[in-house]
Amino acid sequence: MPILNRIAEFHDEITAWRRDLHQHPEVLFEVHRTAGIVAEKLKAFGVDEVVTGLGRTGVVGIINGRTNTSGKTIGLRADMDALTVTEKTGAAYASTNQGKMHACGHDGHTAMLLGAAKYLAETRNFDGRIALIFQPAEEGGGGGKVMLDDGLIEKFDISEFYGMHNWPGMPVGHFGIRHGGIMAATDRFYITITGQGGHAARPQQTVDPIIVAAQMVTALQTIVSRNLDPLESAVLSVTMIEAGEADNVISQTAKITGTVRTLDGGVQDFIEARLGEIVPQFAQSFGASAVIRYARGYPVTVNSAREADFAADVATEVAGAERVDRNTPPSMGGEDFSFMLNERPGAYIFIGNGDSSELHTDTYDFNDEAIPVGTSYWVRLAETALKVS
Repeated sequence: MPILNRIAEFHDEITAWRRDLHQHPEVLFEVHRTAGIVAEKLKAFGVDEVVTGLGRTGVVGIINGRTNTSGKTIGLRADMDALTVTEKTGAAYASTNQGKMHACGHDGHTAMLLGAAKYLAETRNFDGRIALIFQPAEEGGGGGKVMLDDGLIEKFDISEFYGMHNWPGMPVGHFGIRHGGIMAATDRFYITITGQGGHAARPQQTVDPIIVAAQMVTALQTIVSRNLDPLESAVLSVTMIEAGEADNVISQTAKITGTVRTLDGGVQDFIEARLGEIVPQFAQSFGASAVIRYARGYPVTVNSAREADFAADVATEVAGAERVDRNTPPSMGGEDFSFMLNERPGAYIFIGNGDSSELHTDTYDFNDEAIPVGTSYWVRLAETALKVS
């Protein structure tokens, strides 16, 4: 596998950065230490411009190529934040911040992009500019959108965005990518059912919202199983049911909460509309009433065809054709890099993390053997997208 020799020399150094970040995880926008380290290193590497505080705690580093006849700026993005999980890896570099953990590998993402920054600032073998984007609050805070709202594109004139995420179960040294939706939209719904409460010994005098809720859960599953084309991908999961305060009282209300995951905007619209139709009508059939609030989260992460092919070609150059899956299965997980891809063309790629625990588990750890692979990918992508003529 043609890992760049200079990147291989950085491997131990980048690993040390990654493990330090792992020991000191920070969540959402409170990534002050992490962002400070990123900014400090970018300045030490000789990056031409380092902007802090974009999107509250985001950092952007600009590296100018040896020429700029292309006039293009390519954005490379890494996420910095951790999760509110108590680590149980037993690693020597395990989290020292109680209840916080890098359980999704953002420490590795940050470290690999820093490694690429060091290399690109040394060599500058490209024509144009590279924007290194270190983003806070991917895990539920929508930090990508906040950076966009703070002028990310306008300030740096970014024409394309590229992102990367480690993928447990995919061998180290392998990549996966696809055209179109690669990560799902992450919506939530909140249903409140109102019946007629009363004594549990006299249910005939009540309209039991728990009975309505129990039946409604089953009815909601028909939206995917009986309303959508079987070839369309969607998940509707009820995740919480809340009702009652005493064992001898039938409650007045019941609440249902859940999530909807889709890979297509049309399917997303359909499910939202169908929920709005079914929920009140179903409750009325029991003599109850119900209201629903549907909250859209991160959009579908959509890879544009040209940029996805380009990213796959770069990955092939780094790893070999047999290690690049150009039609990798999409994930029903969500990703706020989607906001950036809604504004500019680009591509999001998976990089193998080997036989590790799953993302968002308390025994997960980023595989440091992936570092030279991912860092080489970033470098070759920059140099190829902005090739010196």
